[in-house]
Amino acid sequence: MLVDSPSQPQAPPAETAPVRRQAIRAAGLLLSLGVLLILVVASIAVGAKPIPVGEVWHGLFGNTGTENDVVISELRLPRTLLGLLAGAALGLAGAVMQALTRNPLADPGLLGINAGASAAVVSAISFLGVTSLTGYVWFALAGAAAVMALVYVLGGVRAATPVRLALAGTAAAAALYGYINAVQIMDTAALDKMRFWTVGSLASASMTTVVQVLPFIGLGIALALCVARPLNAVGMGDDTARALGARVNRTRALSMLAVTLLCGSATAACGPIVFVGLMVPHMVRGFTGPDQRWILPYATVLSPVLLLGADVIGRVVARPAELQVGIVTAFIGGPLFILLVRRRRTAQL
Repeated sequence: MLVDSPSQPQAPPAETAPVRRQAIRAAGLLLSLGVLLILVVASIAVGAKPIPVGEVWHGLFGNTGTENDVVISELRLPRTLLGLLAGAALGLAGAVMQALTRNPLADPGLLGINAGASAAVVSAISFLGVTSLTGYVWFALAGAAAVMALVYVLGGVRAATPVRLALAGTAAAAALYGYINAVQIMDTAALDKMRFWTVGSLASASMTTVVQVLPFIGLGIALALCVARPLNAVGMGDDTARALGARVNRTRALSMLAVTLLCGSATAACGPIVFVGLMVPHMVRGFTGPDQRWILPYATVLSPVLLLGADVIGRVVARPAELQVGIVTAFIGGPLFILLVRRRRTAQL
């Protein structure tokens, strides 16, 4: 007599697992966009003068010239838009640098790129009398490109390793920040123009600033997202990448151009803001895995969340004054960087 055996649950087909992962990543990206929208509203509503959320919509789309409407349209909205652009630029640049150097602790600030942009802008202010953002942008781009090239030369170009690049970037950044401090001490007339800019700030944002940096950041974002797939191959090593058909030199050149555009324009508009490009891509990688096709979009969305959140915190903790956003991100990023280094050291033991 045959006895029916109890039915066993069947495992889902193997091909459904990647589809499920893709769906989870897509849902996470949509959730991240929702969080970003909440931070955008908070950035407009919160400040020395709190504005009810109901009036934010009126100030954006039904401006009648009231005090709150003026604060929203002329101060808070440009500041928020610049935070969106700068956050996306810095986070995406950090993600590209980490992929390019195969070092999850790489960051445009740690590799001296922000320092190069800052040194160029400070020189333009002090020695050439440049006062407009249009002038800042071109000097910042030139400084960022020069330092990136210098770091790769000092790191050994083709023989460059993550450790050699980090050491070269740290040395270049230390020398450049010493130069920046020396210029500020010697040129007291230009000190007032530079003192808020050099700590990283969104406070002086205007719609003119947003419009001027938008083309550079937009082009940088487009280039970075376009190299996501070849960066996956480069992450496996040059020989493997070439075997897979990736153009390694072209990918490096486009990636470096993207980082230069993103860091140079963001630094010109806001000053040097550190740790955004380090923290967000590193945290995102724990959820998305090593696939740059997901890391880069996530970094583009979540980095403005961090920057706008830090800006809101800076307005609240010192009200009615405020802490500049670069100071807040440094307070958050310093301990986190130490934690990341300790975790990597423990994992290697």
